[in-house]
Amino acid sequence: MSGSNSSAPGSAARADAATPEPLSFTVHSMPTPAVEDDRRTRVGRFKMLLVLLVCAAPVIASYFTYYVIRPEGRTNYGELILPPQPMAELPLQDLQGRPVPAASLKDQWLLVTVAGGACDADCERNLYLQRQLRETLGKDRDRLDKVWFVTDDAAVRASVLQAITGAQVLRVPRQALASWLAPAAGHRLDDHLYVVDPMGNWMMRFPADADPAKIKRDLSKLLRASQHWDRAGR
Repeated sequence: MSGSNSSAPGSAARADAATPEPLSFTVHSMPTPAVEDDRRTRVGRFKMLLVLLVCAAPVIASYFTYYVIRPEGRTNYGELILPPQPMAELPLQDLQGRPVPAASLKDQWLLVTVAGGACDADCERNLYLQRQLRETLGKDRDRLDKVWFVTDDAAVRASVLQAITGAQVLRVPRQALASWLAPAAGHRLDDHLYVVDPMGNWMMRFPADADPAKIKRDLSKLLRASQHWDRAGR
């Protein structure tokens, strides 16, 4: 028919719909080297922290069990050192004057006594107590080493050395040792027995003239609480 629109209804709309829209691109800026380095540093520190936490978790758990949960409902007899004091870089020597790395004392529980080489009656008592306490631990005794820090240049009597067979006897200047261990108020370094954990942390001090039975109970509880991560020998 003349003058009529021969296009089908809706054909214009379909044509518009079929027309492709122009593509658009978004350009993102690349991270600068400084930003990338900062990100890597943060990730690296986070991973290192995780590794440290995993390594320390058994020790933390055993301390928590012993000092917080306390399944026996008792407090410890020895004085807990909080925070535990990491082992200093002590200038240690054996009795022949050969240097001994302080790190060599790690990886074992230590029961420590301190005295000059002349070893008076109090020194002999502490050494005897140290030896007897270790023996009373039975199957766990190999998890505890005896250490005597000799704080002067005095010769050690052969009879004393014979009586403490198996103990580590190491010379160290008293002032250097005092940067790590400390006595209770009003006492000397020599008055106490000290406990050092396998990570090298001084963590307990027993009273002067301590009760051997109570010391033994504390030591047994410590070894029992750490039995899942600590093994005999270095």
